[in-house]
Amino acid sequence: MKKKFTAACLMAAVMGTATMSFGAGFKVSEQSAKATGMANAFAAQADDPSALAYNPAGIAFQKGTQVQVGSNTILVPQTQFDGTTRLSPTTPVSVQANRDIFLSPTFYATTSMESLPLSFGLGINAFYPLAKRWDADSPFRDSIQSISIKPINFQPTVAYRFDDLKLAVAAGADITYAQVSLQKMLFAVPGVLASELGVLGADATATGFGYNLGLQWKPCSTVSLGAAYRSQIKLNLKGQANYLATTATGQGAVGLVPGGSAKAANTSASTDVTLPDTITMGVAWKPIDKLTLEFDAERTGWSSYGSLTLNFGTPLTAFNNKPDPKNWSDVWAYRLGAQYALTPNVDLRAGYAYDTNPAPDDTVSPELPDSDRHNVTFGTGFHNAMGSIDLAYMWIHWADRTVANVKETGTFKSDAHLIAASATLKF
Repeated sequence: MKKKFTAACLMAAVMGTATMSFGAGFKVSEQSAKATGMANAFAAQADDPSALAYNPAGIAFQKGTQVQVGSNTILVPQTQFDGTTRLSPTTPVSVQANRDIFLSPTFYATTSMESLPLSFGLGINAFYPLAKRWDADSPFRDSIQSISIKPINFQPTVAYRFDDLKLAVAAGADITYAQVSLQKMLFAVPGVLASELGVLGADATATGFGYNLGLQWKPCSTVSLGAAYRSQIKLNLKGQANYLATTATGQGAVGLVPGGSAKAANTSASTDVTLPDTITMGVAWKPIDKLTLEFDAERTGWSSYGSLTLNFGTPLTAFNNKPDPKNWSDVWAYRLGAQYALTPNVDLRAGYAYDTNPAPDDTVSPELPDSDRHNVTFGTGFHNAMGSIDLAYMWIHWADRTVANVKETGTFKSDAHLIAASATLKF
């Protein structure tokens, strides 16, 4: 029997746990190989079709029709925890999350009109693809056993170029569809093994709508400035919850006869999660013809994630009205990237990013063992008049996070690796 928890719980769990999204919380910043090679410092350059993800105004300065396909291969971090938990309050444990591999594909298409300074684009990507699995018998099973989120975002965009001002503006829609799931063990009294009830899980889906804006200005041949905004998106997650009682107490908790043959119950599940807005600002500078340097700063509005409240239908209403506070804060990320033209057809890239985390100590948990991150990247690009191939590698190091709260007392450690590749065709 497939057991999954509630979708929104998952979103919560997802926020930082594994974070395949190597940005603040669970935002995915890695949306193309070229930008990833420069630590995602790309809002001011925005000079290939993936500008749709970083700064949509950039498509206004691109010529003709271009199509880009790509993918990120993410080695989900094998997060390690050393300390005590609610299920092991007196005996220190040393446990690791299961290792996993995740693929996150991207697609971008842009076209510019010859008679008018208008450009159009369509981006299809995933800003929040995440997954995490702990062993079913881990000392964290009362918080999380497995989580996953599989989103897809559609972004139709239009951009306009003011040639006399060397300025471009853009606006687009964000349509996000998400499938989410989670599984965990329930206890009547948190941290008391004798109070085990059963396994609770759910699948849920939602479609949310938002918008994005972009601006790019090229005051001279050596400097480019960029700014982009992506709005909040509210997801009203709805689906089905599945509960399997593992004890007589667990049967009675949902109205089943204790000790009877009936052990399973199914019902509806729902919750609301608001994805944050983001503001990105960048400046790119070419000190010499072959070298481009860029610095970006990005604010992510994670204060939208104040708490998580799950709602179940009969017979699981006993688990309602138990909000889980998160109290996340707005945070900033800082990115520095460089590109050097080794030859007319080969570019070398490198970058570093520092990403601050939004979760306070008292809400950090095995679902969300987030911390400040250091990202180091390398990449290369091969291009000619017909298109380009870009490759990138990113090493993500989470600073050790030591916490003492109601769920655990100890230290989380995580590292992850990402390999990105993309191909662009020009018509």
